[in-house]
Amino acid sequence: MQDRFQRQINYLRISLTDRCNLRCVYCMPAEGVQWLPHKEILTIEEVAAVVEAGVQVGIRKVRLTGGEPLVRRGIIDLIKRLNGIPEIDDIALTTNGMLLGDMAGDLKAAGLKRVNVSLDTLDPARFHSVTRCGDLNLVLRSINTALDYGLEPVKINTVAMRGFNDDELVDLARLTLEKPLHVRFIELMPIGTSDDWSHIKFISSQEIRELITGTLGNLEDEKKIPGSGPARYCRLSGAPGTIGFISAMSNHFCATCNRLRLTASGQLRPCLFSGREVDLKQVLRAGAGPDELAHIFQKAILSKPDSHDLAASWQKDDRIMSQIGG
Repeated sequence: MQDRFQRQINYLRISLTDRCNLRCVYCMPAEGVQWLPHKEILTIEEVAAVVEAGVQVGIRKVRLTGGEPLVRRGIIDLIKRLNGIPEIDDIALTTNGMLLGDMAGDLKAAGLKRVNVSLDTLDPARFHSVTRCGDLNLVLRSINTALDYGLEPVKINTVAMRGFNDDELVDLARLTLEKPLHVRFIELMPIGTSDDWSHIKFISSQEIRELITGTLGNLEDEKKIPGSGPARYCRLSGAPGTIGFISAMSNHFCATCNRLRLTASGQLRPCLFSGREVDLKQVLRAGAGPDELAHIFQKAILSKPDSHDLAASWQKDDRIMSQIGG
């Protein structure tokens, strides 16, 4: 289905939980946040019902997010259910990688196609510092396990931050020369706990590109890879992997946005950076069937704004990123 700006909306990002086993500094405070009561979170059956309704208006791709989606009980069963919906042709997952290694085989067998792993540094001490409790070696092993099981393309999501990992961006790009990994550099956005300091640590995609080419050589434009979304991809000469740039601040991609977001509490969100939401949970639990849910999808798609307004900051949203779904 097209929105008011002739964008084809076919992608649903689903937050399965607001809970996370890390406390990344740009996402949430050290003490964490007040978790939603379990009764407020959509059940696995309810999530599947929402997707079944979404396909009526053209949803074909699903990404499972959080929080950390792999802490959600029942995720394997959900993937099996989604994989059984004929219209869904792509099921992906974004994870911090802490639990991925032990679950990769079951995820693949259930029908998961590919994974994105968040990784902002290759230095163990820095990793522990930015995540406040994470184990870098565990994540690196998980990435290799994902490759072994064919959860490809395996993408690495790196938030570039001046004064934190700007001296490692070249090393992260170098991973694409060693393995078929797709490293995506994401501009820091004023969301969640980073709202007050993101402008100080911001690095543009252009600056990152110049750092990489100055050391590793020219980058050649690359055609889109599966699930490429908003990233612009390039490749170093002879590299099995690619380098992507997600420029939400310096060169936003709103004109080609094809997605909706479903929060863990059942709110359908047309734009990540807008507080506008449509309540699916209430009508779902009141007994709504697929047609009524599909009508709500239509309403959400037609309310999708033409572009975000991140320049005006996070607009004092009541929830942080882990509560909305990345």
